[in-house]
Amino acid sequence: MNRREFFARAGAGAVALNAFPHHLYAANSRKNASDRIKLGPMGVELSRLAMGTGTNGVGGSSNQTRKLGVSGLADLFHAGFDEGVTFWDSADQYGTHVYLREALKKVPREKVTILSKTHASTEKDMKADLDRFRRELGTDYIDILLLHCMLDADWPERKKGAMAVISEAREKGIVRTHGTSCHTLDALKTAARTPWVQVDLARINPAGVAMDADPGTVLSVLKQMKAAGKGIIGMKIFGAGKLRDRTDECLQFALAQECVDCFTIGQESRTELAGLVKKIPAASVRG
Repeated sequence: MNRREFFARAGAGAVALNAFPHHLYAANSRKNASDRIKLGPMGVELSRLAMGTGTNGVGGSSNQTRKLGVSGLADLFHAGFDEGVTFWDSADQYGTHVYLREALKKVPREKVTILSKTHASTEKDMKADLDRFRRELGTDYIDILLLHCMLDADWPERKKGAMAVISEAREKGIVRTHGTSCHTLDALKTAARTPWVQVDLARINPAGVAMDADPGTVLSVLKQMKAAGKGIIGMKIFGAGKLRDRTDECLQFALAQECVDCFTIGQESRTELAGLVKKIPAASVRG
């Protein structure tokens, strides 16, 4: 099976990963969770792997907050930091800002990259979110701020108030770079052609699970984004947990995509973190 055939099957629905063509996705050199990446036009530096905090995150809590608590999740961030994983992925929806603030008590702020996400649409709500987010995080600035879960093709019109506030915040150094997370193909296509989007958080895995479309279609849009100079962060690498028994294939697939700069995975234990740190370089060169 070649790549074209693989994506043809992916376009028809979820693919049988026991037929995954490992040799087509093997790199010549290893990639590591701690690799330093400069993301998008603003060149924000971060680690290849992000520590996600929103596995099933909704209503101000997530798997991580419920399972680990404040000190437990902070300790997990510290363990990641010791491994060179310095990209922390949070969101208002997950209620994880205060958990990051606890972790920052033992980690220099300038040594980590913090991402958060907002549901604000109006200028008023976005200004309030910016003030509250920074207060909750205990920081003066947010490295990456995304409009959370775009669904509609006309989201720039719906979110223009929030976008204006975020742009001004970037000019003032309160936000370093900005963009979207998308949850439909139409929204993703709009993000690809919208200059305001500097960074996009996109759902990608080889089986098309919990994605905006089949892998081939999504990758075609992500390649357009990359060609336009946008930074791309992958998410749903394990299909919202449904592909955790096929982590090798999923990691190798994500690592092989030149249009995906880095990716976030919601780790819930030190064991899971250590496993990813070990599996990523092994998967990147598997033949």
